[in-house]
Amino acid sequence: MADQVPNVPSGPHLRTIAMPRDTNAGGAIFGGWTLSQMDLAGGTFAAQQAQGRVATVSIEAMRFLRPVAVGDEVSCYCSLGHKGDTSIAVRIEIWARDRTGSDPEKVTEGMFTYVALDEDGKPRNLGENDVGEAC
Repeated sequence: MADQVPNVPSGPHLRTIAMPRDTNAGGAIFGGWTLSQMDLAGGTFAAQQAQGRVATVSIEAMRFLRPVAVGDEVSCYCSLGHKGDTSIAVRIEIWARDRTGSDPEKVTEGMFTYVALDEDGKPRNLGENDVGEAC
């Protein structure tokens, strides 16, 4: 995964501010909160690619590079990792910058896999859906 902010024409897939309610006992933003932001962004990206409902089935290669601080602007960037018959792997990076607008720093990255679901919640074949390289 790259060491500079992804160049996605539409911008980040999710952007939010880390708030005090999201801290751990050490005063930094809880890793679970960060993970949930990634899953929200990745799930939306995968649903758009699958043109329908998806569910998270795995997270791999997860790395926390530095803590997120209260007040940081957190941006999630997604790109297509791989498309299978029923699943989509999404590369997700989180970049954060403080409230002064300093240069963003990558704080975490990971690969999330989502399975496309039919109306009954069963895996469905992605068939001939057009899946692009990045949203």
